Amino acid sequence: IDVVDRAITELKSKAEDKQKSKIILLDTKGPFYTQTKAQMLSKEEHLILIAPHFEGIDHRVHDYIADEVISIGPYVLTGGELPTMVVIDSIVRLLPGAIKEDSLKDESYSLTTNNSPARNASHSDVGGQLTTNIEAPQYTRPAEYKGWKVPEVLLSGNHGEIEKWRNNFTY
Repeated sequence: IDVVDRAITELKSKAEDKQKSKIILLDTKGPFYTQTKAQMLSKEEHLILIAPHFEGIDHRVHDYIADEVISIGPYVLTGGELPTMVVIDSIVRLLPGAIKEDSLKDESYSLTTNNSPARNASHSDVGGQLTTNIEAPQYTRPAEYKGWKVPEVLLSGNHGEIEKWRNNFTY
């Protein structure tokens, strides 16, 4: 506990606004991580992620150091390093300039600004803010391989028809 506390204290002292550090503990005991949470965390000024290893971490970290505990799913890994990387990747891609805005608008999971569901919506996150918008399949070249063909509409060059196909595609 003492080593974790000293490390967190040192990291907080390096933050520009020491009051704005948010400390997240990755642990199976927390609620599941979602795209909504990624959106919320992407707005934070300064994040500190704690990645326990093997049997977890002293519970006093939960009680006195971490502001929040999150889990990436109902399974056990040897450590918190991979869950931490998952959280970092999901947050960084939401930061301005990391990915073009156009790429973010058609994500499989995206936050909506109104109550209209995304196409193919089948899932709502906490508060109904998140919609599942499973993207249509992606295809590459060649257009035919072993008799497996790319749908004709995607080869047509007709952007309107391609968009219609993507919007109406269901798995």
